[in-house]
Amino acid sequence: MPKRAAARSRLAPSRPEAIDAFLDAAERILVEEGYASLTTRRLAEATGANHGLVHYYFGSMEELFVRVLERFTDRLIERQKQMYAADAPFLEKWRTAMRYLDEDLHSGYQKIWLELQALAWNRPALQSRVALVNQRWRAVLTEAFSAALRGYRLEAKTLEALVSLVMAFNQGIILERHSGISAGHAVLLAQIDRWLRSLEKKRSRRGGTR
Repeated sequence: MPKRAAARSRLAPSRPEAIDAFLDAAERILVEEGYASLTTRRLAEATGANHGLVHYYFGSMEELFVRVLERFTDRLIERQKQMYAADAPFLEKWRTAMRYLDEDLHSGYQKIWLELQALAWNRPALQSRVALVNQRWRAVLTEAFSAALRGYRLEAKTLEALVSLVMAFNQGIILERHSGISAGHAVLLAQIDRWLRSLEKKRSRRGGTR
């Protein structure tokens, strides 16, 4: 192999490295500027790669967008699973989860998640991908809340309704915060906290598990 070709071969990133570079750049652009600014040329500038490689690796910008969200979701779900698996009262886990809402606001994840949902309204092919992300979060809550209901001796038949309520509750808080609205949020969270404290006190008196 000629020296020049060998040098290019050594310097050229592998396919996984190139894909990660595009995903990293796309994530930054989505967080800082939104989907409207996510173009192949912007990605090429950010990565120093040929813009034609975006479609070569991902097929479309929409697919790239979804891959960014799915990768971001992987990181946060792993964090969430570790938190819920900890040996701590459910009340403390709930408080941590609510703090995560603030962290995820600042990380940009929520913005990407909301933008993908809005994009999917007019692209039916994306709706199934949005639903899969929703299902993954729902599965995490279902497992965590199932254990909490057993510990608090609440009816297991309320599990699906409770998970759906919290999913909608989180989505509403996220949407309003991104619109600069926070009225009533603190009052609502305080009320939920008081209810969980009362359940925790009853569980402690019974000597129940967490």
